[in-house]
Amino acid sequence: MQYRSILRQYWGYDDFRGIQRQIIESIGAGRDTLGLMPTGGGKSITFQVPALAMKGLCIVITPLISLMKDQVESLRHHGIKAAFINSSMPHEEVLTTLDNSIFGAYKFLYISPERLSSPIFQDKLQRMKVCFITVDEAHCICQWGYDFRPSYLDIVRIRELLPQCPVLALTATATPDVVDDIQKRLLFRKKNILKMSFERRNLAYMVQREDTMLDGILHALQAIPGSCIIYTRSRRRCRELARDLCEMGLPATFYHAGLDNIQKSERQERWHRGEIRIMVATNAFGMGIDKPDVRLVLHADIPDSIEAYFQEAGRAGRDGKEAFAILITDGKERVRAAQRLAHQFPTIEYVRDVYELLCCFLSIAIGDGMRVTREFDINKFCITFHHYPTMVTSAIDLLEKAGYIKYHNEDDACSRLRIDTTRTELFRTLDPTSERIILSVLRHYGGIFVDYTYIDEDTLSRDTGLPLDIIYQTLRLLAQRQLLSFIPRKHMPHVTFLCRRVDKDEISLSPQIYQDRHKRYTQRLNAMLQYADRDANCCRSRMLLSYFGECATQDCGVCDVCRNRREQNLSEDAYCTLRAHIITQLQQEPAAIGSLDVTGFSNALIEYTIDRMRAAGEIIFDDSFLRIAPKP
Repeated sequence: MQYRSILRQYWGYDDFRGIQRQIIESIGAGRDTLGLMPTGGGKSITFQVPALAMKGLCIVITPLISLMKDQVESLRHHGIKAAFINSSMPHEEVLTTLDNSIFGAYKFLYISPERLSSPIFQDKLQRMKVCFITVDEAHCICQWGYDFRPSYLDIVRIRELLPQCPVLALTATATPDVVDDIQKRLLFRKKNILKMSFERRNLAYMVQREDTMLDGILHALQAIPGSCIIYTRSRRRCRELARDLCEMGLPATFYHAGLDNIQKSERQERWHRGEIRIMVATNAFGMGIDKPDVRLVLHADIPDSIEAYFQEAGRAGRDGKEAFAILITDGKERVRAAQRLAHQFPTIEYVRDVYELLCCFLSIAIGDGMRVTREFDINKFCITFHHYPTMVTSAIDLLEKAGYIKYHNEDDACSRLRIDTTRTELFRTLDPTSERIILSVLRHYGGIFVDYTYIDEDTLSRDTGLPLDIIYQTLRLLAQRQLLSFIPRKHMPHVTFLCRRVDKDEISLSPQIYQDRHKRYTQRLNAMLQYADRDANCCRSRMLLSYFGECATQDCGVCDVCRNRREQNLSEDAYCTLRAHIITQLQQEPAAIGSLDVTGFSNALIEYTIDRMRAAGEIIFDDSFLRIAPKP
């Protein structure tokens, strides 16, 4: 297999990095393979290169729609045929994409894990010629992991439908237990783990104690130039912190799941181009970003787990140059962690109450509701019933894992468009930009003169080469001129009831859903708190590597613990040197402080050494002169 020539032809690289080639050769030989590579290790190359060397289609299962779109667009940019299927696409477009996959139109087909349970997909899949299956973010299949997704359990159905097809599982974060569970749940024929060291020699992990979070952020931003990501837990803090930084003259913007796709795209692009230095974000930001020169990742809140922290911190320094991952603390982490645990796992009584209120809110009567789907405005729900969004979200998550409901919280609802005039009248009034957009609409979507049709602005943007905001504003302007009707896409979650509504007292949560998950969450949170301990005396990098089952042979030398230890050792050596120098002079005769020969020593060290010698009773200060203290 000419793997290197494929790499050079499509990506322009002369050779592979780390364990990329080992993974490629393993899956290329038809072996089930689990690849463990840290963030920025080049995971996509490990399945894209071997797929291009093999006959047939590569199915890629990934949980994020935005990441899916970015990867497909990147492949197309390199002249590689690829497509994706997600829940935002019209049914007809899904069928067309699946049929095209059967006839060999694509080399890569990206799908979300939720698609696997569809009978239509399963039927079409069996008629596709598939070379292998890639499971990205494979830790999501493990209930012991930090980011378990129930839909990932459906991956085993593909293995049953395509028993001879090998699987490549990829993840950047997995403990030894999770590694074993991934292979078990994906029905690996034989254990096969290829692991790249998680050590990042160019990345300095630090924990910084500050009285206020903003002070800590400003100190870090002043000390470390370059592009920066600041992670915080809430959308409100995200927005407020970006505003505060802008008011101080620091170019910042914010990013969270509540923004529409046009806002997300515009802000990410400006940050990526370097027009904005600071991206303040929730954990919704970062998956799939390709910005190698991030010099600083700050955490203004402690993540729920080492896995989450390691992945987010790892977005710094992908270019191999010096970078910093700083966790800012104020001493109140354990109090907030206890509150977070209570919110993450509300009582069974609370979960039952939320279920009953949810049914009332969505007009589902007892005995009714089987397979009924409703739009669910969680903010309106919380205002109506005086509940906190975080606890409601946790209760809904538990109800979903228990099989009562399905919560659809996609970032990607579709816009709808209908042309309200004749083709002749429409084109008579269009300027060149509008005409390009409308021609693209007509190429991709039929029946648009008759009824509302779902459209995808990202498709129009790729087709026309116009930015998303131009497309959005143009369609809005044409709607104002009453040439067409345009309903922009919105972020509105949906709830599907998977069974008939029951009385709230019948709601039950099994030990696997509640007690076991509560225990594992507590263990992960405690590990994170232990890492965040400002007084830790173990190298931060060693702590992280140990958590993932890797034994470091030496300290990193660049984290705050290693730096403090080195500074203390240097200070002790310097103190001993200066102490001996002062004693030698004072043994000859008493001397004023100003007349001591202390050339080459800092003022801070001089003051420290004299104060320490006086405190130890070695010297005394008498009549403005320093003297050797008389022996008792």
